[in-house]
Amino acid sequence: MFQGTGSDVGKSLIVAGLCRAYVRRGLKVRPFKPQNMSNNAAVTDDGGEIGRAQALQALAAKVPPSVHMNPVLLKPQSDIGAQVIVQGQVFGTAMARDYHKLKPQLLARVLDSFRIIGNDADLVIVEGAGSPAEVNLRAGDIANMGFAEAADVPVILVADINRGGVIASLIGTYEVLSAAERARIKGYIINKFRGDVSLFDDGLGVISAHTGWPCCGVIPHFEEAHLLPQEDAMALDQKAGDTTGRPLRIAVPRLPRIANFDDLDPLRAEPDVSVELIEAGLPIPAGVDVILLPGSKATCSDLAFVKAQGWDIDIQAHHRQGGWVVGLCGGYQMLGTEVSDPEAIEGTVDRIGGLGLLDVKTIIHGAKALHKVSGHEARTLAAVHGYEMHMGETTGSATDRPWFILDGGRADGASSTDGRVLGSYLHGLFADDGFRTGFLNQLRDLQMPRQAYAQKIETILDNLAQHMEHHLRFDLIDKIAHSPTIAY
Repeated sequence: MFQGTGSDVGKSLIVAGLCRAYVRRGLKVRPFKPQNMSNNAAVTDDGGEIGRAQALQALAAKVPPSVHMNPVLLKPQSDIGAQVIVQGQVFGTAMARDYHKLKPQLLARVLDSFRIIGNDADLVIVEGAGSPAEVNLRAGDIANMGFAEAADVPVILVADINRGGVIASLIGTYEVLSAAERARIKGYIINKFRGDVSLFDDGLGVISAHTGWPCCGVIPHFEEAHLLPQEDAMALDQKAGDTTGRPLRIAVPRLPRIANFDDLDPLRAEPDVSVELIEAGLPIPAGVDVILLPGSKATCSDLAFVKAQGWDIDIQAHHRQGGWVVGLCGGYQMLGTEVSDPEAIEGTVDRIGGLGLLDVKTIIHGAKALHKVSGHEARTLAAVHGYEMHMGETTGSATDRPWFILDGGRADGASSTDGRVLGSYLHGLFADDGFRTGFLNQLRDLQMPRQAYAQKIETILDNLAQHMEHHLRFDLIDKIAHSPTIAY
């Protein structure tokens, strides 16, 4: 199990790299994360949802994603509350204080999923959440040491040197842990190093002398990391980059509860496309080609936020001037005339007027739709593949002009009479190379060659595995994995 000295230290990336590295060595590998918190989720082949990082790790392990790889997923809907997903299905909603009381009841489900995942694996690589140093949350813990003890797995601690204070973070973690927890940690990794690694030799000596833990490796910064799908919205800051000179511009208002934002990654990977995140307080710039409204975990409150920023005025002006507007899932719901949440499923805002660009209304109710789907674009007949992950029903005259016709004849989404406003419940549609190229070519003056996004991700995962193999002590990691009770 890989736990961190804090959030965003690179645990997910390390687990993905190790999954691919061990698959290349001929092992059957499965990723596992007992508890995750993210609004960026993926639909699994067994009909549920898990965190995006575990879906990427499954891809790295070359196995289909399963709900048992991430048995507890928290999807924040407010600053203090979240939707609780257990083994892929909605369990309910809980405020933070109530959820801590709920955790002990979920441990049995977590251990059940861990057993199922392990039944068909030579190696299970577990990712913790946050940090075991959050000892104020230790009671009933199922994400870090609580799980490690219940499942009797050894732990390797990951620390991020790029943020500074790495020696203090490792030694500080050691100091707040119990003796049994210290003994369960069998080594540590220094991640995101920049520069001459030998200059940190003395630092490694200080850490190991104080903790007794050996270093399993110092991993230099992996440059291609920002091109992989992320699950934490903080990663959007790192992905901004310089897109000067890219002629095709897509503006994306940054919603407070943005969800499934990996929909943007294939667009961002196109060499001539600039994906521009618009932060609160800034106008949506004139002259962009497309305004894309992404998914949201709290559509009504995020729509209120859009209006508070004045983005509704910018979006309507953009459309009047001939620009395209695209809405995905929650963004699609915002494009209508009204969104209502009478059962308060997503928050406290029960009804709000929409942007009025599509003649549809949405009611948030019913079971969550979780499906992988295929079909074609209604107008161009271009094939498309994606997945649904939403609650609510959208009706209105604009649905008579659906964006897609799914296999089986079911219509999805809606479009405006001029064809420049498009909405759909599908996620992942831009990861389909053929569809993405065709969509973008409608906006380009010249046809561009198709970019193979899926193959690009595969290549990056192979490069990541090589990066891990070069910088980690696999001999020590293998020994730890096979002998959890031995002290090193």
